[in-house]
Amino acid sequence: MKQNAAFLILAMGWVILAPVSAQTEATGIVYDDRNGNGKRDPGEPGLPGVPVSNGQEVARTDDAGRYRLPVTDDTVLFVIKPRDRMPPLDPYGVPRSFYLHKPKGSPAMKYPGVAPTGPLPASIDFPLRKTPEPDKFRVVMLGDTQGTGNDGFYGVGKLATEELAGESFAFGMTLGDITWDDLTGFQPMKEAVGVLKRPWFYVLGNHDMNMDVPDFDHADETFERHFGPSYYAFDYGPVHFLVLHNVEYRGTSAFQSPLGRRELTFLRNDLALVPKERLVVLSSHFSLWDMPEADRKALFALLKDRPNVFHICGHWHMNQHFFVTKEQGWEGPNPLHHLVAGAVCGSWWQGEHDEWGQPQAMMRCGAPKGYWFATFEGNRYSLEFKPSQRPASFGLSIYVPADNEWDPESNPPADADRNEVLVNVFAGSARSTVEMQVDDGEWTRLDRVDRPDPYFARLIRLQNLKRYPTKKASAYGPGIGNSPHLWRGELPANLSPGAHLIRVRTTDMFGHRYEGYQVYKKETSRN
Repeated sequence: MKQNAAFLILAMGWVILAPVSAQTEATGIVYDDRNGNGKRDPGEPGLPGVPVSNGQEVARTDDAGRYRLPVTDDTVLFVIKPRDRMPPLDPYGVPRSFYLHKPKGSPAMKYPGVAPTGPLPASIDFPLRKTPEPDKFRVVMLGDTQGTGNDGFYGVGKLATEELAGESFAFGMTLGDITWDDLTGFQPMKEAVGVLKRPWFYVLGNHDMNMDVPDFDHADETFERHFGPSYYAFDYGPVHFLVLHNVEYRGTSAFQSPLGRRELTFLRNDLALVPKERLVVLSSHFSLWDMPEADRKALFALLKDRPNVFHICGHWHMNQHFFVTKEQGWEGPNPLHHLVAGAVCGSWWQGEHDEWGQPQAMMRCGAPKGYWFATFEGNRYSLEFKPSQRPASFGLSIYVPADNEWDPESNPPADADRNEVLVNVFAGSARSTVEMQVDDGEWTRLDRVDRPDPYFARLIRLQNLKRYPTKKASAYGPGIGNSPHLWRGELPANLSPGAHLIRVRTTDMFGHRYEGYQVYKKETSRN
């Protein structure tokens, strides 16, 4: 994250005092790329009113489509894509809506950054082709793919790409930790989703950074070479998307999660052009709770007058909803919905491998590895979690303690409550309702509890007994922890010995319903 200017904080916001490095002015034209060839041909006019940024200032093009912006010797210029317009895509779906100005290139690093770009061109032009975008559209959001080489390529291909090939969606987004410290993984990860031929936007994660740099200013150089700016904005349909860079490398594998001063200035200037009622969707890798309090407050201050804000992130390798209120520093008119979106790689590709060669990798919250769909319509949205390698209807698991004759070591602990039922609703939140019915009895409401998922706890128990996983599979870590979407109920006190069918139904905050079933046998020897 580049910090090329000095600032003074005043009550009215960020004010530039003086440049730290020499600046010059870039200019160019944003034009209507009518034939889609990425070159400005005769008869292709400039587009007025299109925002262009240098990562700090935001300038709108004039009537001829021309913009002017100051640049230093380390600047990324980018278009803030307007509605119904799309820049050219590279072969892997990455929008080419940016220009890297680094006359001397990136410093020497283990993973190459940007090659020297030479003198500033006389005109840096950006093509945009007219592409109608509906009011209602669907987006796929991938939490940490964290893949390298062929294993990562085939893993993401099996767990996401092959499933998405038959789905209708406008574009995709990977929420950081695209790779796992080995930045040669950027290329296979781009290829794995690039075959879908959809626009694909990327967020910078802590495992996507150059870690052999002398200062944190250059930790995103390889990311920039592959994907462009590490923070940016774009419109699609009636929604405004903001991609944040809230990961900062501090050496020796230590990370912080601030928003840089330039980035906060960019956010302020960008949001000044976005109508207050419009839905603003923020994406980042680290969560709001990973950020320093001062930076979180600064971000909240920029958004406080907006009634329609949603934030999604990765990093935690678990699904969890938050509804941020005034008590937690949010000043907006409605609670801020903040979703931690799990991970495509689940628990870091850990656990036993299946017949397809993919690790089980159950997330520590008890949800299977997977990804999210977001459906937008006007300033409203809804979310659905899709478990990888499972049907979309598989939205919950049901656990009732029961013994296994074939493997007594896998049985529940001796002190387990044999009358309780635990239900894990993979996409559940505090706004979900969960009900249970046994046979043809009455439906009863279940209560949310903060406890480990019992199925994940069983895997850890077997792992501690050195029964799981087998030789070539990775052991689970870094521990169990409580699931944020677990509900508890009890079996009827008068349940007769014999076989019974447990039914569970749940409705989430968007009205989506999921059902699950569990067969249970009450033994005569147990109460």
